[in-house]
Amino acid sequence: MLPLLALLVGCAGLPQQVQRTPSQAVPASPDTLLGQVALSTTPTPALTGFRLLPYGSFALDARLALVARAQRTLDLQYYHVQNDSTGRQLLRALRDAASRGVRVRLLVDDLYTVGSDDLLLGLQAHANVEVRLFNPFPAGRSGFVSRFVASLTDVSRLNHRMHNKLFIADGALALAGGRNIADEYFNRGVDGNFVDLDAVMVGGLVMWQLQGFFDSYWNSAHAFPLAAIVSSPLDPPQRRAQFEAITAADPPIVPLPPEARDLLGNGPLGYDIDAGWLPLVWSRAEAYADPPDKITGATSQYAGYPIQDVYGVRFEVLAQVQAARSEVLINSPYLVPGPAGVAMFARAASRGVQVSLLTNSMASTDEPLVSLGYSRYREPLLRAGVQLYELSPGRMKRHRLFAGLRGLVGRLHAKTAVIDRRLAFFGSMNFDERSASVNTEMGVFVDSPQLAEELRRVMMIDRQQAALRLVLAPDGSGLQWWSQDESDQPEQHPEPRIEGLLPLLWRLLEPLAPESLL
Repeated sequence: MLPLLALLVGCAGLPQQVQRTPSQAVPASPDTLLGQVALSTTPTPALTGFRLLPYGSFALDARLALVARAQRTLDLQYYHVQNDSTGRQLLRALRDAASRGVRVRLLVDDLYTVGSDDLLLGLQAHANVEVRLFNPFPAGRSGFVSRFVASLTDVSRLNHRMHNKLFIADGALALAGGRNIADEYFNRGVDGNFVDLDAVMVGGLVMWQLQGFFDSYWNSAHAFPLAAIVSSPLDPPQRRAQFEAITAADPPIVPLPPEARDLLGNGPLGYDIDAGWLPLVWSRAEAYADPPDKITGATSQYAGYPIQDVYGVRFEVLAQVQAARSEVLINSPYLVPGPAGVAMFARAASRGVQVSLLTNSMASTDEPLVSLGYSRYREPLLRAGVQLYELSPGRMKRHRLFAGLRGLVGRLHAKTAVIDRRLAFFGSMNFDERSASVNTEMGVFVDSPQLAEELRRVMMIDRQQAALRLVLAPDGSGLQWWSQDESDQPEQHPEPRIEGLLPLLWRLLEPLAPESLL
């Protein structure tokens, strides 16, 4: 019976001979406000200017400020655009920009678009807007499980996802990092919110690399026009009316006041744009993005490595870690290093490099199976000389810098690194096998002691005020969790975890999720 069911419902395939009209990014121009500010601020095209966005409220305000001020193009590429208040208000802002004549290109991975088809169809029904779905589900779109059931013969393809996050306005300013588009990434969630980070970029990377990355995904064979996957019985005016009804109920997001300041002392981006000058950290930098064809699997080889990996994000991160001389700080919400990763960190520690890793605890994670996969590497990492920290929701609630974090649980989602207090990294890549070989990723490396120090400050606050440090028990009985309070007095804590039967259930399910999928 099951084979027959799979034969009947598991044969949905992607449409063939799809018409994709190629389009290209538009370079920054002094004829636009954003282009004028970017070009006048940039000291030389060889450099890129950066501003870190450690607070979710500032990150959302920056996105809305750019959408409101864009005059020619808006290019957005996201793994997840949620049909919630934040997602709907951002899409409504994109609609408003399109009505001013701005060309809007929105590329969304199709994994988490359940319940969003009508919203996206309504957005695309407006002039100057085009929506494409990356690696889409061709059938069973009403539910998450039904999508996979309807494509049982194609699960291998659907397991690969586009995890990139990129936002470009008028070819002049860009944002990239760890944040998707949903309430919990901008401190607007009810149940929990993410501690995340992305950055504003102006200059060389935007002009020479990031726009090219977006175009390579937008014009790839894996990006399908929305209409090729989703149909509607409504005509365009009806779809526009439906979009209005869906999005009008959410209260508008109020801009931050001009006197607001974030952890690093920066004000809201929009006021700086209007003033005609952007205070940024300028440096040489390099961006990397996995090719869209990574979702088909790596086949070509170069010096023993898959050719996609050689030019990918993970390859460069590993190379920089292995070249470190004094210190490696890494924040990764999903940390499953595998034996090779443990050996790499052990080699760094053996040559005197201080290696410090921060990840989610079982109590803070939104991916418990990944946390179980990570837990088997805790003792090997500690025995290798690695400093290991886990985010503690309880500690976060008690410290003033996290007092404004809404929701019941604070979770780490930032994917960042600082190497030798000189090289700063931020992007979409987690330190796990899924980022390494399954999903596509993007990351930025900045060779700047100043930016590295700013990022290091943010990461150290996470460790000192929101996390517990793991150590091996002196008697060899296992692990201990410690914190250090304001008076430098160490305090031992129980492991931050969820009580009850759920951990046992996850343990039982763990064998069904091999490490290659975590």
